[in-house]
Amino acid sequence: MPAAKAFLGSRWQGVVPLDRLFWRDMIVVGTAVSVASSVAALILLGLKQPLALVLAMHFLPVPYNIFLTLAVWRTAEKAGGAGASLYMLGSALWLIATVVV
Repeated sequence: MPAAKAFLGSRWQGVVPLDRLFWRDMIVVGTAVSVASSVAALILLGLKQPLALVLAMHFLPVPYNIFLTLAVWRTAEKAGGAGASLYMLGSALWLIATVVV
């Protein structure tokens, strides 16, 4: 658990560079987690599992996605500038896309 706490803490505190947080953690890893969760939900749906289980699987990564979005916003606010604003906009659009799709 200490590694997970350090991972989450470094992102929340803005220690991780904004570009790494956005591109690697959010776009690559966050998207992969969301896609894997959606695929698992589709498999459960195909196996005729209860809808509550299917929906729970599909929305399981949403708290992590919200965390990543807020971490990007906090880090971008510290960085300032037009580039930081674009990261904030991109993270908000990404969050919407991962929740809806």
